[in-house]
Amino acid sequence: MFGLGLGKVEEIKQYLNENESEYLIIVDDHLSARQMYNLEKTTESKVIDRERLILDIFYSRATTTEAKLQIQLAEIKYELPRVREGAKIAKGGERPGKGGGGEYIVDIKFRDLKRQMGFISTRLLEAKRKRQLYLTQRSNNDLPVVALVGYTSSGKTTLFNLLTHETKEISVNLFTTLSTTTRSFFVNNEKLLLTDTVGFISRLPTYMIEAFKSTLEESLSANLILLLVDSSQSVEDIRIKYLSCWDILDELKVERNKVVVIFTKNDSTELKRINEIAKELTVHNPAIVSAKTGYGIHKLKTLIAQQMNLKFSKKHNKSSIPREYD
Repeated sequence: MFGLGLGKVEEIKQYLNENESEYLIIVDDHLSARQMYNLEKTTESKVIDRERLILDIFYSRATTTEAKLQIQLAEIKYELPRVREGAKIAKGGERPGKGGGGEYIVDIKFRDLKRQMGFISTRLLEAKRKRQLYLTQRSNNDLPVVALVGYTSSGKTTLFNLLTHETKEISVNLFTTLSTTTRSFFVNNEKLLLTDTVGFISRLPTYMIEAFKSTLEESLSANLILLLVDSSQSVEDIRIKYLSCWDILDELKVERNKVVVIFTKNDSTELKRINEIAKELTVHNPAIVSAKTGYGIHKLKTLIAQQMNLKFSKKHNKSSIPREYD
């Protein structure tokens, strides 16, 4: 009926009655159109669910044309199942009146959303073809690629700026990065490419993962993926976000053997605590860095060099690879 217990709804209603200010109710879960309507009617306040909040944040952060198209596609997929339900609510359970040509208005809206989805999908497909062409050209240049992935606000862009000497926007806010950026950097006097990607988030609906898959495709083609973990957070938050990242990587069919875990923000916590967390997460010999102070950056570059040499040795001289990597 509400998407949450009746007792909690009464508690919210009582709180709102005791406080005269206007409030927006955010429910950290999926709500149907009916549940949202019932909750708004009972509390006399605007209600949004988790998915609507994520989309709103995406809207506020999107800068590139492709990112905006991806958000529009996710928006339509969010709205489609709500069209008919919303119409029934508006008409008190009855079907809405007919529009032009004897068609129901709700059916017209439904088909219009479907057409929009097809148009956006076509434009995204064109963008995907251009990206694949770019990746092919980049592959022909034989430049190895390192991708930064991780939960939102894990420090990817800060590390990206440090390694590439870029000045991309950094913020404690969620989803500051919504599009992929690739720049060159050097390790042992060798030129590599570094890719910064959109941050992951737990319990991301499947349709949103599909909508934003093209943004992450560039990281899937990388020779090495650095999975960044914010070590300054609580142990429970780290565990939840770490497992969530792996869920998304698995869903995107990323090869686990090219993923290296990096603990960031060493300046905000103790080494002993980080090692204990790494042990709990079964991360052996964790790489620990601070993009703010520069701690561990030299070791990180050494690790990248080792991993890249290992992979290129495997590619060009398989007989030289130890059996455990073969």
